[in-house]
Amino acid sequence: MSRPGPGSAPPPPDPPAMQQVLDNLMGLPGTPGVADLDLIFLRGIMESPIVRSLAKAHERLEERKLEAVRGDNLALVQEILRDIGRLARADAQGAAAELARILREPHFQSLLETHDSVAAKSYEPPPSSPGPEPALGAQPVPPDAVRMVGIRKAAGENLGVTFRVERGELVIARILHGGMVAQQGLLHVGDVIREVNGREVGSDPRALQDSLRHASGSVVLKILPSYQEPHPPRQVFVKCHFDYDPATDSLIPCKEAGLRFMAGDLLQIVNQDDPNWWQACHVEGGSAGLVPSQLLEEKRKAFVRRDGEVAPASGALCGSLSGKRKKRMMYLTTKNAEFDRHELLIYEEVARMPPFRRKTLVLIGAQGVGRRSLKNKLIMSDQARYGTTIPYTSRKPKESERDGQSYRFVSRGEMEADIRAGRYLEHGEYEGNLYGTRIDSIRAVVAAGKMCILDVNPQAVKVLRTAEFVPFVVFIEAPAPERLRAMNRAALESGVATKQLTEADAQRTVEESSRIQRGYGHYFDLSLTNDDLERTFGRLREAMEHLRVQPQWVPVTWVY
Repeated sequence: MSRPGPGSAPPPPDPPAMQQVLDNLMGLPGTPGVADLDLIFLRGIMESPIVRSLAKAHERLEERKLEAVRGDNLALVQEILRDIGRLARADAQGAAAELARILREPHFQSLLETHDSVAAKSYEPPPSSPGPEPALGAQPVPPDAVRMVGIRKAAGENLGVTFRVERGELVIARILHGGMVAQQGLLHVGDVIREVNGREVGSDPRALQDSLRHASGSVVLKILPSYQEPHPPRQVFVKCHFDYDPATDSLIPCKEAGLRFMAGDLLQIVNQDDPNWWQACHVEGGSAGLVPSQLLEEKRKAFVRRDGEVAPASGALCGSLSGKRKKRMMYLTTKNAEFDRHELLIYEEVARMPPFRRKTLVLIGAQGVGRRSLKNKLIMSDQARYGTTIPYTSRKPKESERDGQSYRFVSRGEMEADIRAGRYLEHGEYEGNLYGTRIDSIRAVVAAGKMCILDVNPQAVKVLRTAEFVPFVVFIEAPAPERLRAMNRAALESGVATKQLTEADAQRTVEESSRIQRGYGHYFDLSLTNDDLERTFGRLREAMEHLRVQPQWVPVTWVY
């Protein structure tokens, strides 16, 4: 029988106290709402290598009490000096003489005195130093004290600093996080720049930026310090909901200091002191740069009409219906479609969570792109893991229908009362009968320990995107019209579809898909173009598996 190699040895056990905390966290029952996310977040912190190492270090310190060997080391040193005095006098250049000199040093004597005081737990404040001059640190720095700061740089290298004009002088407006100046720590916001390499700087910020950018070698700045206390940076992470290119921004104070990003990118905001321009960097790494603040971008976009508006009538009502008539009669109890058209999409604060199971999977897309087929294939692939809701209807059941199989049958009066009470995620009327999805039916699937798969209208995502349902939203994008018709012909030949898709139908589907993407793309966690059903299904399953093992960025409102 083979023996395990040295690399396969089990990791050392956690300290008993740490293990007890982890066992208690694992033993806590699941609770609805935000409590389960709190437990996931806390468990991720407690299981991190840093916290485990701190717990082990704390246990080791508790095991061994640190005590001084003795507390009268000054007397011991005097005895040693008496003992080696004869050797030191015999050889003034020998080791004994050198040791005697070290032991008589005032710094060494002070060190021993401090050690003895700590060992004796004597923490009285030391007497004040004699002499008429107070300590240098207590002296206020004069406001007109000029400093010289030297920086070495290559030509064209950005210092990571911008300037503004105050009372005719050039003042440091901001220092970019991670830049050269920030790393050196010699300059601070509010410092007045007087000279560069012996030349006065004048009062033009752009001229100063150009001269510093083209300077090379040693650059000496003559400054008047501001002595402002730096504020500790706040950890803020945001998901961007718009594209930004500083090269095309006429308002940015320094285009070279800007940070380019795309919608969907994750940024860490490292400085928000300026109300109009934040400092940020991509979470993947890289230098910080300027991005427009929430306030500035709101001002720019407040009166700009959205280029993509999705009518509340678009999309399918529920999984088992089809037809244009149904689309025209569709509406939502949440009545939020009008608000969607006026929503300003700028930044959304997010938090990084350890891997956890999402409660709902929401498939968004135009009618006819294959959402229902993907939902059914995913449920059939693992019925213990995935489930879906059963729609409610006010129509009478057919002879072959049983309540709870394809539909839940209720009276029209009961359904209308529940609609008025806000118990439906979405609802509509088709051929004189009401159809809809009850919110409680989603909760029932989640309570059974399954991920609830929903193919709903885009407006419904706003209701679901909460800490209660923690959805993973996937947009199923329509392929090109030619590919869409080819897939329809294949479905007709296999008997899966019964209606032939015309060229006009395919074009309408593609246009509707584009409108949904423009209007609701900020909600999407993943976008898949369904140009091949099996390939798209494989990518969807792969994304579901990644949720189990990869950290996730979620809205901060789900966590705090």
